[in-house]
Amino acid sequence: MTELKFDEKGLIPVIVQDALTSEVLMMAYANREAYDKMMETKRTHFYSRSRQRLWMKGETSGHVQDIVSMQADCDGDCLLVRVNQTGVACHLERPSCFEELLMGDLKGTSAILPELVRVIHDRKVNPKEGSYTSSLFANEDKMLKKIVEEAAEIALASKSSDKKMQAWEVADLIYHLLVVLEGEDISLEQVYRQLSERRK
Repeated sequence: MTELKFDEKGLIPVIVQDALTSEVLMMAYANREAYDKMMETKRTHFYSRSRQRLWMKGETSGHVQDIVSMQADCDGDCLLVRVNQTGVACHLERPSCFEELLMGDLKGTSAILPELVRVIHDRKVNPKEGSYTSSLFANEDKMLKKIVEEAAEIALASKSSDKKMQAWEVADLIYHLLVVLEGEDISLEQVYRQLSERRK
């Protein structure tokens, strides 16, 4: 096992990631005591450099982070902790602390997936009049038929050389699959476990 390397102040950076969507939620520091607490309680604990004390994420807000896995990087001087997040990770009531875009464009990245998962969940819990997603949740047959329809459209689009159309149809299928997962209460964790078991 890799030996962890704490810096001269006895700290190690911790990157916290959503276990289901891979969204980076926050970054903080842990000392040895915080690390031991995480191993013991299976919830994230950190060391506050400003307050000079140990703290558990969600100790006042209730937005706790239940640890799914913890990994060290190749040098042993940084931790990656995947969690199931209750509520939001950011003290500004945002899902992630990483919201401000300083350079580049997120539109061609997987950053849309956690956002889409949240919107789909919200449309199920808080149906909106005129919402296409809410209308799918209200009609299970329609919701399930869309999977067959979109899969067929991908097959047809794949015969064409129109890459934009192919991407459009794949996006449609991904969206409708996420709606079915939410509508039928199939967790992404279950799907990931199946994929892991099939990996050869």
